[in-house]
Amino acid sequence: MKSAVETLNPTRVRLTVEVPFEELKDSLDAAYKKINQQVTVKGFRKGKVPARVIDQRFGRGAVLEEAVNDALPKFYTDAVNEAELNPLGQPEVDITELKDGETLNFTAEVDIRPAIEIPDFSGIEVEVDAVEVTDEDVDKAVEELRERFASTTPVERAAEDGDVVTIDLEAKVDGEVLEDGVANGVSYTIGSGELLDGIDDAVKGLEAGGEATFTSELKGGSAAGKEAEVTVKVSQVAKRELPELDDEFAQLASEFDTIEELRADSRKRLENMKQYDQATQAQERVLEKLLELVEVPVPEKLLEDEVNTRKHNLEHHQLGQMGLDLAKYLEIQGKSEEEFETETREAAVKGIKTQFVLDELVKQEKLNVNQEELTEHLMRRAASSGMSPDQFAQAVVEGGQVPLLVGEVARGKALAVVVEKATVKDTNGEIIDLDDEEDETESAEAEATEASAEEKTEG
Repeated sequence: MKSAVETLNPTRVRLTVEVPFEELKDSLDAAYKKINQQVTVKGFRKGKVPARVIDQRFGRGAVLEEAVNDALPKFYTDAVNEAELNPLGQPEVDITELKDGETLNFTAEVDIRPAIEIPDFSGIEVEVDAVEVTDEDVDKAVEELRERFASTTPVERAAEDGDVVTIDLEAKVDGEVLEDGVANGVSYTIGSGELLDGIDDAVKGLEAGGEATFTSELKGGSAAGKEAEVTVKVSQVAKRELPELDDEFAQLASEFDTIEELRADSRKRLENMKQYDQATQAQERVLEKLLELVEVPVPEKLLEDEVNTRKHNLEHHQLGQMGLDLAKYLEIQGKSEEEFETETREAAVKGIKTQFVLDELVKQEKLNVNQEELTEHLMRRAASSGMSPDQFAQAVVEGGQVPLLVGEVARGKALAVVVEKATVKDTNGEIIDLDDEEDETESAEAEATEASAEEKTEG
């Protein structure tokens, strides 16, 4: 077999392959054997029909077609390996010449990973938010904890802001009660904004047994986005009572003995959260700077597939779970369809470029993934998916997704290499040391790629 490669553009090539006919022998034998098992010829036992009889009865062309279909994948793969290409997706194959007993010639056009030159990235500098926790931040955190330990006491008076009311709801659209528009015994804190628009004004001033009707746009369910006439009936009004912020509360709400110890712990937790956010911000900004340094051509078909995948996932998974369609989502976001298309395309381009660049860095830095790193990543992914580690691991193995996870970990390590060499300063001008933030680095990289061009780009 002889093959040649013609570069059509930085992300697409045409392979021209010439196969001597003798190299089709195994496939021809297999074709005769397959046809033998499928046909019946009088005078011959099943599977024992001579090749010449098959040629006479069914045509040599049928045999050649079967043989070529069997052989093409192998010859294509040999040509790809010989040329050391990294194909993306399936090739477009065209048989240019097939002469019985002489030769098989074909061409195969396919998208490939572009050759990427990674320049020196040690000069990257980024600025991130400083880690600052104020007394007000601590006050807010302690107050939120205090809210969680609030108690309620039924009262015989009209409902007020902050009260917890027990209510029954009935929603009608066009005068008809919706099948999923009835709910009883719902507990609602007035002013929380957790239910329907207009409900606060409707229930304020009502006592137990009181009833009101208001109009509101439904946020979910079978009539999401439609105007509904909602009847609300109050069965109980309860006053929320917050515990005193003293040592007794600290002992109730935490493992600490004093309120000062609780406040100190809250401050430390907030500092850790802000350090995590700072590390994530640093990685995202370093990645953006890295992508600016590298010229990355993006295969058009791969880009179109990625855009379509993102739109499909949004419409049929994320929005579907919220009871929204794309039009309603865009209305809520205040975006036009053109803006949405542009943003989706830009995000897809960034995702593909990110994977290409970090994969090249993995190769350049000779980074490997060990079992411990893979297990830790799997545990994090399981937690974010809401599945147990065992369930997630089983789904990954059954779906053949282990290489995908290995790729995610490797790209996380590649980004860590870049971050380590970058200069990261906070808004106070202080240099930030992120050497100990490997977990955050991997997490940020996973978000940055958004699983965008995951192993499906491997063909």
